[in-house]
Amino acid sequence: MPSPTYQRIADDLRRSIVDGVLPPGAKVPSRHELARQYDVSDRVAVEAVRLLVAEGFVEARSGSGSYVRQRPERQRLTRSWYTSRRGGSPFRADMAAAGIPGTWESSTERVPMTPAIAARLGVEPGDPAIRTIYTFLGDGKPVMLSVSWEPAALTSGTAIMLPEEGPHAGKGVVERMAVIGQRITHAEETVAARPALAAEAERLGVRPGATVLTIARTYQTAERPVETADIVIPVERYALVYEVPVE
Repeated sequence: MPSPTYQRIADDLRRSIVDGVLPPGAKVPSRHELARQYDVSDRVAVEAVRLLVAEGFVEARSGSGSYVRQRPERQRLTRSWYTSRRGGSPFRADMAAAGIPGTWESSTERVPMTPAIAARLGVEPGDPAIRTIYTFLGDGKPVMLSVSWEPAALTSGTAIMLPEEGPHAGKGVVERMAVIGQRITHAEETVAARPALAAEAERLGVRPGATVLTIARTYQTAERPVETADIVIPVERYALVYEVPVE
């Protein structure tokens, strides 16, 4: 089924913006100009521009028209979970490599597994888990969100039961799990995109409905999954870079 005409107009304008034909600050053709160019009504042209405004590509200025929005320069986020970094957080090390102080806020509680999380960890729905909710900050500004789940049966009563408390607080999952004899051999990440939920947009300081990348990450030993997390990253601020070793 062909796309509605307003979507095809928006696609053309979006491509011009992405390719730099319409740079930041450039005025978008008026609804009358678009209507003449595409032989459509003014209403259809207005819908095309409204779509780009909703997506964050364009901003409307009262009495002046619509302009290409100045979008923040994207920073690189390196996904290097497979590397070995002892003595601290991989996130903090990645931020330090970019010259940015990395910190985070977190809260931890014991909760029952949801069916989706239980499936990823190979346990039964309702089994107890240690859930930690993170807001990661670069130079005090939100970089990404994460919700981490670890089976309580695996960590309860150990020195790593609470990820942000005790002698191993703030260390990466690989290093923490090694303390209790769990040698992580590999990790799996599933990357997708969707609109930000209202609570996520507020915590990240982005527009409601702004596009975010989601990463469903699971750490595994040779025997079992030991931790899984849902990570949320605003795409207009950050680009994921995967470092893949080649032998």
